[in-house]
Amino acid sequence: MQIGVPLETAAGETRVAVTPETAKKLVAQGHAVRVQAGAGVAASATDAAYEAAGAQIVDRATALGADLVLKVRKPGADELGLMKAGATLVGMLDPFDKDGLAALAGAGLTSFALEAAPRTTRAQSMDVLSSQANIAGYKAVIMAADRYQKFFPMLMTAAGTVKAARVVILGVGVAGLQAIATAKRLGAVIEASDVRPSVKEQVESLGGKFIDVPYETAEEKEAAEGVGGYARPMPQSWLDRQKVEVAKRVAAADVVISTALIPGRAAPVLITEDMVKSMKPGSVIIDIAAGKGAGGVGGNCPLTEAGKTVTRHGVVIVGETNLPALVAADASALYARNVLDFLKLVCPKDAAAVQVPMDDDIVAACLMTQGGEVKRP
Repeated sequence: MQIGVPLETAAGETRVAVTPETAKKLVAQGHAVRVQAGAGVAASATDAAYEAAGAQIVDRATALGADLVLKVRKPGADELGLMKAGATLVGMLDPFDKDGLAALAGAGLTSFALEAAPRTTRAQSMDVLSSQANIAGYKAVIMAADRYQKFFPMLMTAAGTVKAARVVILGVGVAGLQAIATAKRLGAVIEASDVRPSVKEQVESLGGKFIDVPYETAEEKEAAEGVGGYARPMPQSWLDRQKVEVAKRVAAADVVISTALIPGRAAPVLITEDMVKSMKPGSVIIDIAAGKGAGGVGGNCPLTEAGKTVTRHGVVIVGETNLPALVAADASALYARNVLDFLKLVCPKDAAAVQVPMDDDIVAACLMTQGGEVKRP
């Protein structure tokens, strides 16, 4: 089978869907891997490395014209124009983008969105959300340490003692847990908040302190457990109490990292403008939900500006929208392995064409378009 790997053209996107490591494995399976010239350069993967792995270096049209196209981000209109009807596309295609899915269907593509994979044990090796969120949590702390004008660890020097930075993590999913672990390695004092009580032990096991808000009703407890690994919207009564507790911690924090996202919905506001005003001058907020607030603006903080670093009320607010792309080599390596594992389900060794076994729960969940129709409910 012909597999095409085009250069990503989305603004700021440095990742690549296939690395020399995974290209070698695909070639060993009998596939012809065609990589667009320069596709992996930003991720430290040279054309020579791909050729050494057995891949062919081709132009853009040839890569996009393959039977199976592997991408990181969904294709733009100009890319769709170079893809042939009946081809298969695998990537992070944004399952909640109805117009985008309609465009893929209109182009006659069979498409799979890897973000839609169920969060089950069997699907863990294909979980692109987790692999990329892990990197985002790490990079968020590194960026915070860079922008915070003091040390993270406590230091005892001849000139006096420097207190450890206080870091508050809001949202303890994969990104939040990695942020806790990374901040702890740098010597910070960490507090974390989440609507799921089950994460308290995880926070404490990494050396953080959980901001505990008691549940007063059965409704609150049920909502807090979440569904499929994701948080559910909490009752307003609990949210009101949580805001009070979080506001106290934010006011005392040197760094706040917010990671809360709900698939298909606007990111919840966790850091209000009043909270920002209460923070010390020079404090830093890293909003991983930048650009995903109500109306596609803001994030977990309404003062966040997507793609920009701004200072509001003396607080530095970082609105980077693609943190994994800032660690392109490892982000690509992990993503490419996710893709490779997914291909085992739809593209067995020596297969002449992509297969779509709908009795496989992972394949069925990821299938977005086929035969000119949008398959996602």
